[in-house]
Amino acid sequence: MTNLILHIPHASLRIPDYSQYLLPRDALQAEALYLTDLYTDELFAAMPGDVVIEADFCRIYCDVERFKTDALEPMSKFGMGAAYLRCDDGRELRRLTLEQRDEILRDYYEPHHVKLADAVDAALARVGEARIVDCHSFPDTPLQCSLYQGDVKFDFNIGTDAFHTPTEWIDASVRFFTDRGFRLGIDEPYSGSIVPMKHYQNDTRVKSIMLEVNRNLYMNNDCSRGPGFLEIKDVINEFLIMLR
Repeated sequence: MTNLILHIPHASLRIPDYSQYLLPRDALQAEALYLTDLYTDELFAAMPGDVVIEADFCRIYCDVERFKTDALEPMSKFGMGAAYLRCDDGRELRRLTLEQRDEILRDYYEPHHVKLADAVDAALARVGEARIVDCHSFPDTPLQCSLYQGDVKFDFNIGTDAFHTPTEWIDASVRFFTDRGFRLGIDEPYSGSIVPMKHYQNDTRVKSIMLEVNRNLYMNNDCSRGPGFLEIKDVINEFLIMLR
């Protein structure tokens, strides 16, 4: 059984510095709650030997899933690159000088990605391959800034990369969720899966797949854990065992 690298980028609500924001504290916290992948740090349970790379800060402060450079990041046109400037609905969230943005990237974004790259390097040195699972959730109604605006009719969604996601992982995922009666989206509503830039598109030993779970399956409208929480956690655990 091969160990996994579980990448959990959006589970935290912690905002390290409130001074940069333009919204009242309650509105800021509401936006954070709206965009956070709550409980993904619990749903995606590691086994001994797995490595968990988790951002301990909120994505509205620094989003480690975005490209570092705005010119490469499609969401930057909405003011939601690596350092968010706008809310999902377009309201101005904060203003940053170039120096402030660079400081956020230096202190939060870059250390996170160093940890991920180091975990991949360690796995390559130990067993000759690295298996990354990018762990997310998604709302039943598309975010206003989402590049996907179709019907969110899926229970789960896998995101793939043509270079880093093995075809057999995709086929196995389809069988896995179909056999359990779940609706699976492949690269919709969300696509892609994280790979450290030093390995991206140049090392096939680094394998990666994103798994997104519909929040309606495990969460109540008040953002508390829903009645299906433990069942969905078990399903995700079985999926991770399959990947191992």
